[in-house]
Amino acid sequence: MSKHLNTWIREGDNPEITEERLKATFNTDYLSAKLWNGYDKLKRRREIAQYVEDHPELHDPYPTDFMEREQKLENASRKVLLWMEHMEKAVDLSDQQEGLYFGTLITGIDGHPLGIHLIMTIPALMNNADEEQLDEWLPKAFSREFVATYSQTELGHGTNLSKLETTATYDPKTQEWILDTPTVTATKWWPGNLGKSANYTIVMAQLITQGKNHGAHPFFIQVRDEKTHKVLPGLTIGDIGPKFGMHATDNGFMQLHKYRVPRRAMLMRNAKVLPDGTYVPPIHPKLGYSSMIFVRSAVVALMSQFLSTACVVGTRYSVIRRQGEITPGAGEVKILDYQTQQYRIFPHIARAIAFRFGGIFLLDMYQRVMGQIKQGNTEALADLHAVASGMKAVATFQTALGIEQCRMACGGHGFSLASGLPQVYSVAVGGCTYEGENMVLLLQLARYLRKRAAEMKSGGPKEALTPLVEFFFKTGPRFSRIGTNVPAEDFEPIHESFEHVARRLTLEAFEKTENLKKQGLTTEIALNNSAVDWRRASHAFTRVALARIFGTRVQQCEDRGTQQVLNDILKLYLYYEVGEAAAELLEDGFADGQQIKFAKQQVLDTLGKIRPNAISIVDAFDFNDRELNSVLGRRDGHVYENMLEWAKKSPLNKQEVMPFHHQYLGKMMEEAKQKSKM
Repeated sequence: MSKHLNTWIREGDNPEITEERLKATFNTDYLSAKLWNGYDKLKRRREIAQYVEDHPELHDPYPTDFMEREQKLENASRKVLLWMEHMEKAVDLSDQQEGLYFGTLITGIDGHPLGIHLIMTIPALMNNADEEQLDEWLPKAFSREFVATYSQTELGHGTNLSKLETTATYDPKTQEWILDTPTVTATKWWPGNLGKSANYTIVMAQLITQGKNHGAHPFFIQVRDEKTHKVLPGLTIGDIGPKFGMHATDNGFMQLHKYRVPRRAMLMRNAKVLPDGTYVPPIHPKLGYSSMIFVRSAVVALMSQFLSTACVVGTRYSVIRRQGEITPGAGEVKILDYQTQQYRIFPHIARAIAFRFGGIFLLDMYQRVMGQIKQGNTEALADLHAVASGMKAVATFQTALGIEQCRMACGGHGFSLASGLPQVYSVAVGGCTYEGENMVLLLQLARYLRKRAAEMKSGGPKEALTPLVEFFFKTGPRFSRIGTNVPAEDFEPIHESFEHVARRLTLEAFEKTENLKKQGLTTEIALNNSAVDWRRASHAFTRVALARIFGTRVQQCEDRGTQQVLNDILKLYLYYEVGEAAAELLEDGFADGQQIKFAKQQVLDTLGKIRPNAISIVDAFDFNDRELNSVLGRRDGHVYENMLEWAKKSPLNKQEVMPFHHQYLGKMMEEAKQKSKM
């Protein structure tokens, strides 16, 4: 047991970072336990991490930053095999999260051949396959007798599921489906691990039976021979090439050429097609989207980890780097002592924690709603879909912004792959478009808000609603109470203000849409012409949800020291978001300029309050050096000597003179010398 409140202090660390850790006013393990859902979870994280450290064969032979893409793919495949061989010794096999964490420590965040199989395919089978299909496929999926992916996105269509071009036409004579990609744009594009790894996939295709199209449905099909791994006849499959990030993932393309599969290849838990071709619809039209909703919920928690990672790197490096003087003659200061550096990083620490709690909330809500659905109750599915869509859109966008701010906060060294920040950014920013492009998701949430607006106009909700939505039907104060005679630490006026903005923007977007319809526009065109208004309303609603969830989690904290530091972070988060929403608070006179100035000053005051605890807060995210994958953010603070060692590992340094030098640059310089002598 550490004698210090910060349990990350070790002998031999850089004194600059030890000095910071000694300032802690709270126990870092208490906060870590709060962020990771309890001490038992935290203890297991650390035990699993230690297991990986104790087994060198699970490590990379040299930094993957210096590997070519094919080497990365091979290294990822090698590590996946080792991951599975060590699973029984390292983790509780009944705990999927332990297995995934173990895998992440081994493979990193750049992807691996089982990525989609574990994260998407297995949940999709569990939610969409009937009992007989589960008995046949799920044990094999869990034991990894096959590797499967999820093929939904096409070259010409992604988020708009209703317009996917891939077709599955039922042939009652043979009781088979004929899967086809009739156009170039129908080509399945982007499925992770389809390029070279997977031999099965779930395919989303337009279900056509008895001459009628019933929309996109999931089908589970084999795409490669289990022994030779060659692509099966009737299919064309390949890798889509280099990407912005996720270089160890073989994203692929697939064309289906009237490819026949059995009737039972259709996943039939929700909708069914009988042998004669009769279509039996699901009890709720969005049940088929349950896998997407799960992934969107999980993405929020994942974004928290990515943003937290960047904040750890940015904060730790900022107490090692000294540059410039605040007081002339007093010597160079740690760059974290500059208010601008704090303003650049600390609000993103707060957002990372907000997304962490939001992700926990969403996944709990998902499990609860799925349990209700199994009992035939689908009432809460629309609430879940709406909240998950909004949070996914906001979390991914703000995470990308925050990581980039942390990278720039590290100056030139942040541009080096040694910082780990370019990699985490390249992976995280993809979240803005995968599993639902953010703008489209905000407009999906807008459809839900439109129903709530109609109910507000008509007198009240027509169905039971999640508590996050109840504020729509309550009367708030006429003016904001922020910065009046209410203490700055009383956050209810901020929640009221966020709710007012969400109510007002939702009603205004609704009224604009209805007025456009009265002018003769169709509903679809009216919605398009008010889409920016609806986007603002969706963002405002999501702000309400994240703020309430964050506040509730802080109130539930039992340790006084931890609650105090969390309260400081919550205060920073809320007042920072007030500043972000300033225009919306001012435009109808709900708040005035003095109140916005008050909120902005609270942000600056809270930066100073958080500063002594900054290193301890990011330590509490509990990322070990293997997870961070960053020379700048390493736990011991020995940055500069390890930057030099990292650079020495560059393959270019194996040769003093590059073999092509004399052929090109050397020749150019020699010719220039000869000309100068003429």
